[in-house]
Amino acid sequence: MRQGESVFVDSGAWIALALTRDPLHARAREQWDTLQGAGARLHTSIPVVIETFTFLDRNASRDVALAWKEAIDKARAVKILGCELRDLEEAWGYFRRPDLHKLSAVDATSFVIMKRARIRLAYAFDHHFAVVGFRMVG
Repeated sequence: MRQGESVFVDSGAWIALALTRDPLHARAREQWDTLQGAGARLHTSIPVVIETFTFLDRNASRDVALAWKEAIDKARAVKILGCELRDLEEAWGYFRRPDLHKLSAVDATSFVIMKRARIRLAYAFDHHFAVVGFRMVG
Protein backbone atom coordinates (compact mmCIF):
# COMPACT_ATOMS: atom_id res chain seq x y z
CA MET A 1 0.00 0.00 0.00
CA ARG A 2 1.28 3.44 -0.95
CA GLN A 3 1.26 6.37 1.48
CA GLY A 4 -1.99 8.34 1.15
CA GLU A 5 -3.62 5.80 -1.17
CA SER A 6 -7.41 5.82 -1.58
CA VAL A 7 -9.11 2.83 0.03
CA PHE A 8 -12.74 1.74 -0.18
CA VAL A 9 -14.13 0.37 3.11
CA ASP A 10 -16.76 -2.37 2.71
CA SER A 11 -19.51 -3.33 5.16
CA GLY A 12 -17.66 -6.45 6.32
CA ALA A 13 -14.71 -4.37 7.47
CA TRP A 14 -16.94 -1.84 9.27
CA ILE A 15 -18.85 -4.65 11.00
CA ALA A 16 -15.67 -6.49 12.06
CA LEU A 17 -14.30 -3.24 13.49
CA ALA A 18 -17.52 -2.39 15.34
CA LEU A 19 -18.15 -5.78 16.94
CA THR A 20 -15.44 -7.10 19.26
CA ARG A 21 -17.09 -10.53 19.16
CA ASP A 22 -16.76 -10.70 15.36
CA PRO A 23 -14.30 -13.47 14.39
CA LEU A 24 -12.47 -11.00 12.11
CA HIS A 25 -12.26 -8.20 14.71
CA ALA A 26 -8.55 -8.59 15.56
CA ARG A 27 -7.57 -8.78 11.90
CA ALA A 28 -9.79 -5.79 11.05
CA ARG A 29 -8.25 -3.77 13.89
CA GLU A 30 -4.71 -4.58 12.72
CA GLN A 31 -5.54 -3.59 9.14
CA TRP A 32 -7.26 -0.40 10.37
CA ASP A 33 -4.11 0.59 12.27
CA THR A 34 -2.02 -0.09 9.13
CA LEU A 35 -4.33 2.11 7.05
CA GLN A 36 -4.15 4.90 9.62
CA GLY A 37 -0.37 4.65 9.75
CA ALA A 38 -0.13 4.88 5.95
CA GLY A 39 -2.37 7.94 5.86
CA ALA A 40 -4.92 6.14 3.70
CA ARG A 41 -7.72 8.26 2.24
CA LEU A 42 -10.78 6.29 3.30
CA HIS A 43 -13.97 6.10 1.26
CA THR A 44 -17.20 4.20 1.61
CA SER A 45 -20.60 4.57 -0.04
CA ILE A 46 -24.18 5.34 0.87
CA PRO A 47 -25.26 1.71 0.20
CA VAL A 48 -22.44 0.43 2.45
CA VAL A 49 -23.44 2.84 5.24
CA ILE A 50 -27.06 1.67 5.00
CA GLU A 51 -26.07 -2.01 4.91
CA THR A 52 -23.68 -1.67 7.86
CA PHE A 53 -26.12 0.33 9.98
CA THR A 54 -28.90 -2.19 9.30
CA PHE A 55 -26.67 -5.15 10.16
CA LEU A 56 -25.48 -3.57 13.42
CA ASP A 57 -29.02 -2.52 14.34
CA ARG A 58 -30.39 -6.02 13.81
CA ASN A 59 -27.47 -8.10 15.08
CA ALA A 60 -26.14 -5.97 17.94
CA SER A 61 -28.36 -3.08 19.00
CA ARG A 62 -29.68 0.29 17.88
CA ASP A 63 -27.18 1.95 20.25
CA VAL A 64 -24.25 0.12 18.62
CA ALA A 65 -25.49 1.09 15.15
CA LEU A 66 -25.92 4.74 16.15
CA ALA A 67 -22.51 4.83 17.86
CA TRP A 68 -20.89 3.44 14.69
CA LYS A 69 -22.59 6.05 12.49
CA GLU A 70 -21.66 8.88 14.88
CA ALA A 71 -18.03 7.68 14.91
CA ILE A 72 -17.96 7.77 11.09
CA ASP A 73 -19.42 11.28 11.09
CA LYS A 74 -17.02 12.55 13.78
CA ALA A 75 -13.92 11.05 12.17
CA ARG A 76 -14.32 13.15 9.04
CA ALA A 77 -11.54 10.99 7.69
CA VAL A 78 -14.05 8.92 5.74
CA LYS A 79 -15.59 10.29 2.58
CA ILE A 80 -19.04 8.83 1.85
CA LEU A 81 -19.53 8.45 -1.89
CA GLY A 82 -22.96 8.74 -3.47
CA CYS A 83 -24.75 6.10 -5.49
CA GLU A 84 -26.71 7.24 -8.49
CA LEU A 85 -29.28 5.44 -10.59
CA ARG A 86 -26.70 4.95 -13.37
CA ASP A 87 -24.40 3.21 -10.84
CA LEU A 88 -27.18 0.81 -9.91
CA GLU A 89 -28.02 0.17 -13.57
CA GLU A 90 -24.36 -0.61 -14.34
CA ALA A 91 -24.09 -2.84 -11.27
CA TRP A 92 -26.68 -5.31 -12.59
CA GLY A 93 -24.14 -6.43 -15.22
CA TYR A 94 -22.07 -8.13 -12.53
CA PHE A 95 -24.91 -10.58 -11.88
CA ARG A 96 -24.40 -12.07 -15.35
CA ARG A 97 -20.92 -13.26 -14.37
CA PRO A 98 -20.78 -16.94 -13.37
CA ASP A 99 -17.69 -16.33 -11.19
CA LEU A 100 -19.61 -14.02 -8.84
CA HIS A 101 -21.82 -16.56 -7.10
CA LYS A 102 -23.81 -15.11 -4.15
CA LEU A 103 -22.89 -11.52 -5.03
CA SER A 104 -24.81 -8.85 -3.13
CA ALA A 105 -26.32 -5.80 -4.83
CA VAL A 106 -24.38 -3.57 -2.43
CA ASP A 107 -21.08 -5.15 -3.49
CA ALA A 108 -21.99 -4.78 -7.17
CA THR A 109 -22.71 -1.07 -6.66
CA SER A 110 -19.45 -0.77 -4.68
CA PHE A 111 -17.51 -2.07 -7.70
CA VAL A 112 -19.10 0.54 -9.96
CA ILE A 113 -18.57 3.36 -7.45
CA MET A 114 -14.95 2.32 -6.89
CA LYS A 115 -14.26 2.31 -10.63
CA ARG A 116 -15.91 5.71 -11.05
CA ALA A 117 -13.83 7.12 -8.17
CA ARG A 118 -10.66 5.38 -9.45
CA ILE A 119 -10.15 3.48 -6.18
CA ARG A 120 -8.21 0.24 -6.64
CA LEU A 121 -7.77 -0.90 -3.03
CA ALA A 122 -10.56 -2.49 -0.97
CA TYR A 123 -10.63 -2.90 2.80
CA ALA A 124 -12.99 -5.84 2.68
CA PHE A 125 -13.24 -9.48 3.71
CA ASP A 126 -15.34 -10.43 0.69
CA HIS A 127 -13.45 -12.30 -2.07
CA HIS A 128 -15.69 -10.79 -4.75
CA PHE A 129 -13.61 -7.59 -4.66
CA ALA A 130 -10.49 -9.57 -5.66
CA VAL A 131 -12.40 -11.58 -8.27
CA VAL A 132 -13.34 -8.39 -10.15
CA GLY A 133 -9.77 -7.09 -10.00
CA PHE A 134 -9.45 -4.88 -6.94
CA ARG A 135 -6.47 -5.20 -4.60
CA MET A 136 -7.28 -6.14 -1.03
CA VAL A 137 -5.90 -4.59 2.16
CA GLY A 138 -3.84 -7.04 4.19
